[in-house]
Amino acid sequence: MTTTNFENKISQTIQKLSDPGSYQIVCHQHKMGEPLPSITQLKRIIDLVREILFPGYYGNTSLRTNTTQHYMGVYVDELYGLLSEEILAGMCFECYDNSINKVEKHQRKAEQAALEFIEFLPEIRRRLVTDVEATYLNDPAARNLGEVIFCYPAIRAISNYRVANKLLQLEVPLIPRFISEMAHGETGIDIHPRAEIGEQFTIDHGTGVVIGSTSIIGKNVKIYQGVTLGAKSFPLDENGNPIKGIPRHPIVEDDVVIYAGATILGRVTIGKGSVIGGNVWVTNDLPPNSRVVQSKAKETSFSHGAGI
Repeated sequence: MTTTNFENKISQTIQKLSDPGSYQIVCHQHKMGEPLPSITQLKRIIDLVREILFPGYYGNTSLRTNTTQHYMGVYVDELYGLLSEEILAGMCFECYDNSINKVEKHQRKAEQAALEFIEFLPEIRRRLVTDVEATYLNDPAARNLGEVIFCYPAIRAISNYRVANKLLQLEVPLIPRFISEMAHGETGIDIHPRAEIGEQFTIDHGTGVVIGSTSIIGKNVKIYQGVTLGAKSFPLDENGNPIKGIPRHPIVEDDVVIYAGATILGRVTIGKGSVIGGNVWVTNDLPPNSRVVQSKAKETSFSHGAGI
């Protein structure tokens, strides 16, 4: 290929890539000075949060009585600065009013949201303690609580979820989804930050778990790998597009166990104390203490109050 031909091909490609008609949908235009969310910053935020919530397991925090408060102060101060910036970036990203200074409009609100999140960290830790204890007690292979915190992907995914869920409650846009998808990539566990999940939550193994955005999960629920809490159908509007924001995922009440590969679809309720066997599909409500298993003929059998 001659130099001229090479330059012509590159020039033509650049022209095509620069055509507004080709990138209109996939291009985000923002003014100079408006921040964009940063994966690097968000990773640092998650590292800080994990070190604050589980001191001594991440980072280099000393647990000596006379130094712990110092380390916590340093981490919280850094977290506040980084989180304020990322919340502001999310707010600017989803603000479509180009007639105003987005940074000035959202700065104070972003700082307030970061502060309220930090104030909630002790409660997030309290809930995670129940998740760690439940995971340890429900897994005979777990030798101690430290192994659960250090090694179990579910704790990483649940930690990210509880962080993202609180930020979503504080009306922080975009950033909660970033955080949940970071855990998804790290662990293979996909928990939407809008889901409502109670204490003592356990995910065993975890890979392939999907928990949809309007799912509601009670206390002391245990699920295994490959479980899906999904939507059965998507109601359409008058233009044929899926209607967003309506409840379409399952409600799982307290003390339920869902074994590997089970799929529960639609706004159905799984009653308290039920056990769902592996590789079954559930699309109807189940009363408390139900048992659903695969028969030898690979047909789903259901009983109420019987052992699995």
